[in-house]
Amino acid sequence: MGIRGPGGIRSDVRGRWERARVWGAANPWAVDVGIALLVQAAMTMPFVVPRAPGLEPATWAAYGLTTLTVLPLVWRRRAPVAVLLAIMAASALYKVAVEGPGQPLPYTGLVIVYTIALLSSPWKRLATAGLMLVAVPVSVWLNTQSARELTFSLFVFVAAYVFGRLQDARQRAHLIEAERAAARERARIAREMHDILSHAVSLVIVQAEAGPVAVRAAPERAEAAFEAISETGREAMTQLRQMLGLLRDGAEGAGGAAPREPQPDLAALPELLARVRSSGLDVSYTTEGGVRALPTATGAHAYRIVQEALTNVVKHAAARTVEVRLAHADGVLRVTVTDDGRGPQSGPGGHGLVGIRERAAAHGGSATTGPGPGGRGFEVRALLPVPRTAEVGT
Repeated sequence: MGIRGPGGIRSDVRGRWERARVWGAANPWAVDVGIALLVQAAMTMPFVVPRAPGLEPATWAAYGLTTLTVLPLVWRRRAPVAVLLAIMAASALYKVAVEGPGQPLPYTGLVIVYTIALLSSPWKRLATAGLMLVAVPVSVWLNTQSARELTFSLFVFVAAYVFGRLQDARQRAHLIEAERAAARERARIAREMHDILSHAVSLVIVQAEAGPVAVRAAPERAEAAFEAISETGREAMTQLRQMLGLLRDGAEGAGGAAPREPQPDLAALPELLARVRSSGLDVSYTTEGGVRALPTATGAHAYRIVQEALTNVVKHAAARTVEVRLAHADGVLRVTVTDDGRGPQSGPGGHGLVGIRERAAAHGGSATTGPGPGGRGFEVRALLPVPRTAEVGT
């Protein structure tokens, strides 16, 4: 049995805390009941500890009133201000009607002030602050008339209010980050969908346009063109199913999700290039520096960049040859796609080259485009950093 280091322990604690937080968000009523029981346990302590000689023993009536001050906490989220008033009324009744043990801390008051600071609107928070500025000094005057108690009571109530506001700010920050993460995920899925559909449709159009010519001139080539259209369509449907699987909400829990395939990576490049060759382009492919051993994430980004660059060539370049080069050295994967076509392939409103730059940036790299060597054709160049652990593995 292995010994986990501090990092593993911290990860376990964070995981358990996150699961508890999610469960609490899904079961607020159970959380509120639990808090009420915890406060009740704390307020029971003075009743079970023997009282000083000369003091009357605690009564069940006093304990019952103590419970009455705690019970409203079960509804603290639904009507926090009403709960505060109920607690204050029950606490006042306890002071004037029974002779019971005091409490080291005003537990119920602190919990409800924290809740109001966390959940209530600004005007309700302001009204609560004004009410507590009156109620706390009155309570101290009825109890000990001590400046020390007054100072301590004001301090703990202010601290409860501040903690509530800090928790509200923390939750808002988490919500903003979650929204940003969702926006990034939507943008990523949009790029994937664009790459898949743009590539497939472009190849289908090229093959479909060449089909009638091939039927008249070389029937055997027409058959190959139709087979390429069919294969391109099937491949696009497979990848679209994978992407749509990411968008299903709760399908895994229902047990009806289809198994998800991994995103295509560099191992799938030869098949991609073969489909592009079927459109009539002469495509060459060279690699340097242990490219096949790169991590899956790097390979997936490189695959999509090559796919989009080739899609632009097919759609716009009127090229005859394309060269795809991948080189891994010094912790960087260099992806280069060069054609002998007529220059920039992204027309007005096109998203292809923009998508290439966004994809490279999402992996921590960069991408540039421009004329090929000697000013002829067009070239896409992307630099993708390779994790250091992956370099050791190569």
